[in-house]
Amino acid sequence: MNRKRGCGLAILIGFLFWLTGCAHVISSGVREQARKDLSFSEVLANPEAYEGETVIWGGSVINTLNEEGLTLIKVLQIPVDSSGMPEDEEMSQGRFLARVQGYVDPEIYHKGRMLTLAGKIAGKKLEALGEMEYAYPLVDVKEIYLWKQYYRSYGAYPPPSWYWFGYPYPFGWPYYGSPFFF
Repeated sequence: MNRKRGCGLAILIGFLFWLTGCAHVISSGVREQARKDLSFSEVLANPEAYEGETVIWGGSVINTLNEEGLTLIKVLQIPVDSSGMPEDEEMSQGRFLARVQGYVDPEIYHKGRMLTLAGKIAGKKLEALGEMEYAYPLVDVKEIYLWKQYYRSYGAYPPPSWYWFGYPYPFGWPYYGSPFFF
């Protein structure tokens, strides 16, 4: 009987860990305020019409610029999945500016880093983009989450002939994303 109880407890604990792995990176209170029916392309077309609306957007950092008392992060918008993680860069519909109160280190928020944020639309800001002027939707950030970076030394999968600690790759360390791949 104790063995069955222990097995059930292990399954329950594993299930709870699995659930926390799927948790959204933005707090539930802010997610409830966000407009889920509002697409990025609608806001891009007319940012002033949606001022004050809360949105959850993700993307890839293009540039980080510190000004007096705040930081502007230029972001390439990327749609997010159910946990808030940016999915596919090729699905981007444009760019936006994230305005963060205080100092954000440009060495941490550098080009290519993925982030997810929640904030209120604060209109637009016109800036040069190549030879044209681009109207960036401006978002005052309430919450921001910077995704971890994973380094790939050998592409998506290491060579199948690798052996680590006496075990062939699929059954032993390191697995993709392990600390051994720098």
